[in-house]
Amino acid sequence: MNAAVPANTARVARVERNTAETRIVVELDLDGAGASGLATGVPFLDHMLDQVARHGMVDLAVQAAGDLHIDAHHTVEDIGITLGQAVRQALGDRKGLARYGHAYVPLDEALSRVVIDLSGRPGLEFHVPFTRAMIGAFDVDLVHEFFQGFVNHALVTLHVDALRGDNAHHQAETVFKAFGRALRMAVAADPRSAGVVPSTKGAL
Repeated sequence: MNAAVPANTARVARVERNTAETRIVVELDLDGAGASGLATGVPFLDHMLDQVARHGMVDLAVQAAGDLHIDAHHTVEDIGITLGQAVRQALGDRKGLARYGHAYVPLDEALSRVVIDLSGRPGLEFHVPFTRAMIGAFDVDLVHEFFQGFVNHALVTLHVDALRGDNAHHQAETVFKAFGRALRMAVAADPRSAGVVPSTKGAL
């Protein structure tokens, strides 16, 4: 059973990223209630981030303005980067965390597995054989770009596997839901390691 995080250790973050391609603000509360406020300019990404908030039980707000007249690549990648920075900031010194999280999530015929380690090291294994290249106007290649940006800046190890599925929307949705659930598990407080970094190295 997970212990509640003490009230005096709010795990919140607000990160702004401004470049010549995008302007992004992410606000995050790791101990939220699953609320979201999303305006990325990419409707499918809004839908996926809402899954992360709801199933990860984090409060997440994302405001983004990007060069969508070119395509959604820079916007999606930079939101992944900024969310990664927010998670890293909100985790603080990473003491007392469960550290590891995993989840299997089905949606009709689709099933995905996500495993996360708040390792302090960026690493991504992404194995999602999408059944088509586009979900509406959304290029499925951008799912990988989102998670690559995330792991590089959150400093986590992430394994993403779509185990089966015929519908690309279902495949993507199970990935994001499983990511939210795995993150929820990993950031939970472990009462047996309160005040201790969960690593034999003493640091993450």
